[in-house]
Amino acid sequence: MAIEINGTPASADPRPGQCLRTFLREQGNTGVKKGCDGGDCGACTVHVDGTPVHSCIYPAVRAEGHSVTTIEGLARASDGQLHPVQQQFMERQGFQCGFCTAGMVMTAATFDDDQRENLPRNLKGNLCRCTGYRAIADAVCGNAGHPDPQGPGSGIAGEGQPDPEQGRLGDDVPAPASRAVVTGGARYTLDLPGDQQQALLHLKILRSPHAHARVVSIDAEAALKIPGVVAVFTHEDAPKQLFSTAQHELFTDDPDDTRVLDDVVRFIGQRVAAVVAESVGAAEAGVRALTVEYEELPAVFSPQEALTPGAPLVHGDKDGSASRIARPDGNVVAELHSELGSVADGFAAADFIHERTYQTQRVQHVALETHAAIASVDAEGRLQVRTSSQVPFLVRRTLCRVFGLEEDKVHVVAGRVGGGFGGKQEVLTEDLVALAALKLQRPVQLELTRTEQFTATTTRHPFTIKLKAGASREGRLTALELDVVTNTGAYGNHGPGVMFHGCGESLAVYNCANKKVDAHSVYTNTVPAGAFRGYGLSQMIFAIESGMDELAAGIGMDPLEFRRRNMVREGDHMLSTRPDPEEDVHYGSYGLDQCLDLVRDALDRGRVRYRDAGMAELGADWMVGEGAALSMIDTVPPRGHFAHSHVRLLPDGTYQADVGTAEFGNGTTTVHAQLAATALSTEASRVAVRQSDTDLVEHDTGAFGSAGTVVAGKATLAAAEELAVRIRAFAAGIRQTQASACVLDGGAVVVDGTPVALGELAQAAADAGVELAAEGRWGGTPRSIAFNVHGFRVAVNRGTGELKILQSVQAADAGVVVNPRQCRGQIEGGIAQALGATLYEEVVVDRGGKVTTDILRQYHIPTFADVPRSEVYFADTNDKVGPLGAKSMSESPFNPVAPALANAIRNATGVRFSSLPIARDRIYLGLKEAGLVPSLDHVPS
Repeated sequence: MAIEINGTPASADPRPGQCLRTFLREQGNTGVKKGCDGGDCGACTVHVDGTPVHSCIYPAVRAEGHSVTTIEGLARASDGQLHPVQQQFMERQGFQCGFCTAGMVMTAATFDDDQRENLPRNLKGNLCRCTGYRAIADAVCGNAGHPDPQGPGSGIAGEGQPDPEQGRLGDDVPAPASRAVVTGGARYTLDLPGDQQQALLHLKILRSPHAHARVVSIDAEAALKIPGVVAVFTHEDAPKQLFSTAQHELFTDDPDDTRVLDDVVRFIGQRVAAVVAESVGAAEAGVRALTVEYEELPAVFSPQEALTPGAPLVHGDKDGSASRIARPDGNVVAELHSELGSVADGFAAADFIHERTYQTQRVQHVALETHAAIASVDAEGRLQVRTSSQVPFLVRRTLCRVFGLEEDKVHVVAGRVGGGFGGKQEVLTEDLVALAALKLQRPVQLELTRTEQFTATTTRHPFTIKLKAGASREGRLTALELDVVTNTGAYGNHGPGVMFHGCGESLAVYNCANKKVDAHSVYTNTVPAGAFRGYGLSQMIFAIESGMDELAAGIGMDPLEFRRRNMVREGDHMLSTRPDPEEDVHYGSYGLDQCLDLVRDALDRGRVRYRDAGMAELGADWMVGEGAALSMIDTVPPRGHFAHSHVRLLPDGTYQADVGTAEFGNGTTTVHAQLAATALSTEASRVAVRQSDTDLVEHDTGAFGSAGTVVAGKATLAAAEELAVRIRAFAAGIRQTQASACVLDGGAVVVDGTPVALGELAQAAADAGVELAAEGRWGGTPRSIAFNVHGFRVAVNRGTGELKILQSVQAADAGVVVNPRQCRGQIEGGIAQALGATLYEEVVVDRGGKVTTDILRQYHIPTFADVPRSEVYFADTNDKVGPLGAKSMSESPFNPVAPALANAIRNATGVRFSSLPIARDRIYLGLKEAGLVPSLDHVPS
């Protein structure tokens, strides 16, 4: 067949039925990504004769006689130069994890001026989970990007900032991988060279059709007769060792309730058997050929039902003390019962009491790169694992524990990771490929489908929160009482941590003498929950911040003023329900009051702007209101979070920083380069960062809990500062002067006013047998706190329930902002993801325990048209704990969004929506119940 790819004839013919995406990847074009295999996400977009198509649903045979251009060939088509859209994506930092970027670029590269004027329509086929789309819009439009709202403290990246070419603290330095991302050269988990791809075996999984059952027998005879099938693995082949898929520094934080393959399945979608074959097609055929006999067992699908006496037990076969399950005989993985002061006395002293039940739903992470891993055994018998993980070092530890291996016999590396959001703080693929590779002594790959992501990985924990809160007429909180039930699903991964953390800072941010919490994390026979951005705080904050508005309304006080009177101030004890604060959490800096002021000022300006510019267009059927919410988060997880970095001077006079933390759109690579560059008085472009490889450094707990900057970054900064001292000392020694006379400056050391090139210095050190290198470590304590405040102005149509977001604003206390453009992108991405969780995202589980929203077109994540252009402001603070004054800012922007929007809707309509998502039909029904929907007689024709 004659298929031309990037100007060169294809070297093979496509297989019958093969889609263009897999064919192009087999031809070496790994910039073509898989995010859905259903034409829903656009990550696989390529050009066929100049027209963009989704190659995952385009039959490869249709490309015969046509010219196909992938992201790798776009620059070649532009005479070897970057296409203007590629250049703009680099300059405007139009990506975070970058997994969607090739598809975005390929789509936007075909736009004319008219299409650029209507991006909501013309980018509807391309999804991004990281950026919030603002940076993408700026990249597509180039210099015609939309202006930012102006105002004090705006923190707009690029305005008044130092030269980004310097790339030191406070500069908008571009991501080191920018060019690789926009040209398709960035290597994600499965982006292997062609010869390595051809050597792979492929693993596919038979999954349980039952919510709870015992596997009686598995007949693999027919499967093993299928050409290409190499092996079938069942529970009889799996280690007996129980573990948790959740990954923390202390593995004892999570219950040991999971086997690699089990003879009891506890949710629809759980692994039953694994088939390994020479091709994906053969492995899938092998799965279909397996015959399994099940003994169905009683199941329980809601936590309330699971807590009733006599309910079916999900893990009744476990020893609670050995597995660290609080009450396996009651389906409780963990529980908390605590009271500070006396809530009874507090309610007796209250002039107004608000009492309501709030509910949050399951939400999927929808990282565009699905979970994937490759395992092999090298010539020395060492297990090699390449995986899409936020925690490669913890993956290594878990594999060693499960398979009885020494750490030096396991090497784990993560390439560039295509999104995480907590979902890749798990071991969900690595154990199976390790089992297969160890058994077969051949490389084995497992890539989950999008449906498997929805039905067989993890979700955000659903919470049911009964809130009772009291306030005095003077605006003081008198009591806070919460009864919390979280649904951890069939396995307890992250169940205890999410429950405890959710009940922490959400209460501690308010001064109240009387607080009480009763909380249970409960097993059910449903898809497991796990780590998700905010880690329980977003669920609890939705209830508490909604309650704060109701209290303010009940006593007739402005909601922001009510919060100001009750929120913690610098020096106050931060108490949830314990009598003593956590000893290592400090006010490294305090900017919550500034955040409140910034949001109030922005909303005040917006009130005038929208009254003058937009209200007349809305008409009488629209009700307008505004609302806000605040949040606080500890900047590091408790009980230790460790990092080790190594920085060295290279022979050419540049630097290399080896760090353990992962890059998945969180921007740690850029931040580490900037921190090192600042300490070494050089440019970030002179610091090459290597990361996410267990052979590079001693240990790194991982990129979760917002620790990439404030833990791993502190280790890198310490190493770079020590290296700067050693370089100056060595230069002083060879020039026979004082170290104080030596100053690092870019690519040289200035010694008594005379520059000595770093390359020359490196050669002198090598000749003397001296390595100019240094190490840095950090253990994650002491910890600081970060604050975020979000505000919305909305309009709600009383006749249809339609919601318009007129204004979105967030103020963040991020300390000294290392990279303003990048930090703003983290905030915008958090807002966009939180809007999805607030308005429409929901993993729906039917009455039999089956996930019914199992593809992207059934599960609505925000598209370009769904996300408002938010105003982002930074408080002016300098943190005493974080590196060079910085704080964390990856999880926290998500947390105040849902209650702020619910409060704005309440202010506009008078109706309190207490369950998420607040979808349009639910708004309509709520308005109808409140008598706000006009009768048909008043509906205009």
